[in-house]
Amino acid sequence: MKRSLRLPFGLLVLTALFTTLSFRAALRHDHSSASIRDAAAAAAEPDLNATLLRLSAEDPGEAALRRDVDDLLDGNLPASADRRGRFHSSWRRENHHHHLLLHPRPRSDPHLPSRFRSQRDYLSLPEFRRALRDWFRRRRFQPGVMPELPDLVNSHLRGAPAHPAAAPRRSRFSSCAVVGNSGILLNSEHGDLIDGHDLVIRLNNARIEGFRRHVGSKTGLSFVNSNILHLCARRDGCFCHPYGDGVPILIYICQAAHFLDFVACNASHRAPLLVTDPRFDVLCARIVKYYSLRRFVSETGRPPEQWAAAHDALMFHYSSGFQAVMLAVGICDRVSVFGFGKSLDAKHHYHTNQKVELDLHDYEAEYAVYRNLVERPQVIPFLSDSGFKVPPVVFYN
Repeated sequence: MKRSLRLPFGLLVLTALFTTLSFRAALRHDHSSASIRDAAAAAAEPDLNATLLRLSAEDPGEAALRRDVDDLLDGNLPASADRRGRFHSSWRRENHHHHLLLHPRPRSDPHLPSRFRSQRDYLSLPEFRRALRDWFRRRRFQPGVMPELPDLVNSHLRGAPAHPAAAPRRSRFSSCAVVGNSGILLNSEHGDLIDGHDLVIRLNNARIEGFRRHVGSKTGLSFVNSNILHLCARRDGCFCHPYGDGVPILIYICQAAHFLDFVACNASHRAPLLVTDPRFDVLCARIVKYYSLRRFVSETGRPPEQWAAAHDALMFHYSSGFQAVMLAVGICDRVSVFGFGKSLDAKHHYHTNQKVELDLHDYEAEYAVYRNLVERPQVIPFLSDSGFKVPPVVFYN
């Protein structure tokens, strides 16, 4: 019996030895393969990054925008305005009912009538043509605009009526709170913390009443996209200041035809109605598109050239919230951000019943930018290239 057990036992030892050696060889092979893959990925990263930078600089809507601007300067409403927001019909409806869209200038101004009944009247205004032409001429990539933002913004804020945040003693604000509209705001009571900042920036006329303990009550700057302004332009007196008529309004122009609304509303507002620097718009667009491209490649494994087919490239854009955060980064020494992010048990906006996000934004890409702003601002492309130093940024979730 003992002799009969020796042979199998010996075979067992040899088998175990062979298995161990084979496992070690496999480990060495896997480690070698992983090293090769890592080396290949590292070698490909500069090429991929260069491709992402190149693609993020492409603007598929540039040609259409130029046509719109040319149409407007020629005295015609562009056809794209109808496709995007029924611009013509809303003006016609207001004119048909003879509602006052605005009082474009005091009656003492002999050059302008107190009421316009047709959008074509606005097209002929030199103020409209000048504003549109200057805006389009300045629309170029220039990341060095970030250090200029404090002077660009404050030069207008100082001219506003007396307001706690309208006359800073220096070019940059000491602390800024950007208050987003996410439903997660209702999960905390940051109202007093928000109001304790030097400047409070609110988005797209989000309601305060009934939510003060969550969102605060102070507003130093109202940031809206021009779609909001277009709705305001249809109201009597172009009412667009729920935070008080002394609060300056900063507008991002979504489409060139909305300059009609800007000129129409600008003269009726006691506080300044400002338009974001188009160089700043271009910078924000490139940053978000870069992060969206990188996320697309990472999550799908597909080449970045296929990103446009997976997104509506013509409509893709950053959110108002993203640009408001970047504005605060440019004009403030310390930035606190509230109401950005999402939760399964929270509404999309705290003050509405909207549950679905807009498809034209890539919020996950924007969240990636926010993480870098907090943890590694030096890696953000375009922004880092300009030499701009990002101030401390904190997100309250």
